[in-house]
Amino acid sequence: MSGERKVAIVTGSATGVGAASAQMLARRGYDVVINYSRSEAEAQATEAECGAAGADTLLLRADVADDADCRALAAAAVERWGRIDALVNNAGISVFGAAAEWDALDVEAFQRIYAVNTVGSFQMVRACVPHLKAARGCIVNVSSIAGSLGIGSSLPYIASKGALNAMTLHLARSLAPDIRVNAVCPGMITSRWFVEGIGQEGFERLKANVERSAPLGRASTPEDVAEAIVWLVEGARTTTGELLLLDGGTHLGGRPPAVSR
Repeated sequence: MSGERKVAIVTGSATGVGAASAQMLARRGYDVVINYSRSEAEAQATEAECGAAGADTLLLRADVADDADCRALAAAAVERWGRIDALVNNAGISVFGAAAEWDALDVEAFQRIYAVNTVGSFQMVRACVPHLKAARGCIVNVSSIAGSLGIGSSLPYIASKGALNAMTLHLARSLAPDIRVNAVCPGMITSRWFVEGIGQEGFERLKANVERSAPLGRASTPEDVAEAIVWLVEGARTTTGELLLLDGGTHLGGRPPAVSR
């Protein structure tokens, strides 16, 4: 490995959790591949923030559902820096619809969501593994409590994240001891992704419900999730196969009643 600085690829890093993760890694001394599929202007802003933090960057448009694009992302990083130390599989999509809204859950929705959320993550792993192994690096998959609790924006999304969680456990076993593999599983995140999916009014209702019912009484910000991702990249040296729930305690059930004296 020729470069002295470490290198991270963060898929879907134009906005939200991906942008926050790329920027935090840049501030921690990583050079960063910033990836987008649609949001070019936002990706350029993320690149500028990473550059201001001292990182060398590559800004690449790629669809992780396309295996050739995944291989191109890995190849570009290696050509530029000679190494890959961390892969953050953040790119993800969904459709929004209740479980009983069967007409919204056609085969095309399942296939496209799986292609990005599950197969895309696998293809990125496959493209990066030789280089991650040489660096004794790590993989962080950005999953969701949808895959752990069976709740979420839609059935295809829930199923795709459940599959990603299972894949995380398998990869943690099969790639040890050279590569650590973990996942973060956020609940609600106060990001554009939720607003675009359910509208501003729906976003405010969901946020209020989380604040009212989750034990910690708050939803995650993109920066909250990014902090956990960076910890798994940088600090969790004896942690692999972990599905880290970042949901304000939602998985514990409702907030307990106040104790009267």
